[in-house]
Amino acid sequence: MEKLNLIYIVLDSLRQDHVSFYNKGERVFDNVPPCKTPGIDKLAQKSVVFNNVYPSGLPTIPVRTEWMTGQFTLPYRPWQPLLPYPKDVTVAEILAREGYKNALITDTYHLFKPNMNFHRAFHTFIWIRGQEYDAYTSNKPLKKNVNDYVNEKYTEQWVRRVERFLANTEDFEKEADWFPGKVFTTAVKWLEKNVHERKPFILWIDSFDPHEPWDPPARFDTYTDKSYSGPRLILPMGGYADEWASKEQQDFIRGLYAGEVSFVDYWVNYFIEKLEEMNLFDNSIIVLTADHGHPLADHGKFLKGADRLYNELVKVPFMIWTPDVKHRVVDSLIQFPDVLPTLLDLLGLGNNARVMQGKSFSDIVKGEEREQRDSVIIGYHDGIDRCIRDKEWTLIIRPEGEIDELYNLNKDPKEKNNLIDEYPDEAKRLAIKFGNYFFKERKTVIKGIQERYEVSFTGV
Repeated sequence: MEKLNLIYIVLDSLRQDHVSFYNKGERVFDNVPPCKTPGIDKLAQKSVVFNNVYPSGLPTIPVRTEWMTGQFTLPYRPWQPLLPYPKDVTVAEILAREGYKNALITDTYHLFKPNMNFHRAFHTFIWIRGQEYDAYTSNKPLKKNVNDYVNEKYTEQWVRRVERFLANTEDFEKEADWFPGKVFTTAVKWLEKNVHERKPFILWIDSFDPHEPWDPPARFDTYTDKSYSGPRLILPMGGYADEWASKEQQDFIRGLYAGEVSFVDYWVNYFIEKLEEMNLFDNSIIVLTADHGHPLADHGKFLKGADRLYNELVKVPFMIWTPDVKHRVVDSLIQFPDVLPTLLDLLGLGNNARVMQGKSFSDIVKGEEREQRDSVIIGYHDGIDRCIRDKEWTLIIRPEGEIDELYNLNKDPKEKNNLIDEYPDEAKRLAIKFGNYFFKERKTVIKGIQERYEVSFTGV
């Protein structure tokens, strides 16, 4: 039987609620139109789409370690390089031994920093330079004024970060010059030169966008208020947004993010159309997902962080196309280490996954109706906060001195109404799902709001 190809598409920092297949045209923010993603939707409408696939260890590098090795990174793996073979065995190493040709195409500059080793066992790896703070240029921007991109509250550190991105990108002229254009056109060129060889391949496309900074071309900048006259805040600062940005500026930043998502979607659509032209849907497994979402001050803060373990960060799109499987939507709880064992199963190479911590859900992809996990745990290796959730409830366990949070995901998907005092038994049920090993600080008592005002009394 002919071996299937594997095409793995990563869109960094893509929130699930900004994919129109998931959001069904509903606004996420009152003053920002709902994001439209017809390209991703096109793939979703062909694929098995999952609602509840989660990372365990965050952010960028721990997630990719989970994807590439099928092993958990939480709680014991920080942001670190891949370990030498055979301590870490990656999808590229496995498939190379099975006769696959392997290609990695990415602008995610963390992957190609010295000694990171994520390119290991790929027969070709193409680095697209200049994203975010990549040390691509040494000059300050010559054509753009950084003051047009920051406000008076920006610190010197954040001004320098914006300057670096402006210098890296100020020569962009046509849409194909922007990073998503480069990533997906490069991927198509690689396919055009290699598909004729009748050799199975893995093509790993790792797009850093829609990660910040958000500076979409004018044609896609359709989600911002055209009457806005303030600075173009393409890179939000961390911390509480109300301390450095007006409500108008916050909405503008949210609109830029939606525009960036739509721009990335345009190039995803371009790539999907090329796959169709090359008839690669007939003999390939295609995955599209994101490593995490991105907080847009939904709970007060922009940017990722160990204390922001809400839907806007942890809910991602995840879809798999494989020949002979019909489109449907699946609610089963899954974590990222489960992905590689599943893909190996679907490729007929599942015996390679026997010692992986993740467990295959290939039967679910093929139509089996079952649960994969009863709960998931999410967090940062260097953080104390942990999120434990099932399909109905999510519990965020905070450090000592802070209130734990419990939300009903079905009734309150934006996680605004903390029910920790109303449903303490639900919180305790989730809190004991995972042992002390997963926590830097383990609390034996769930900390409710009322606890702050209670005084223990031991007198007679």
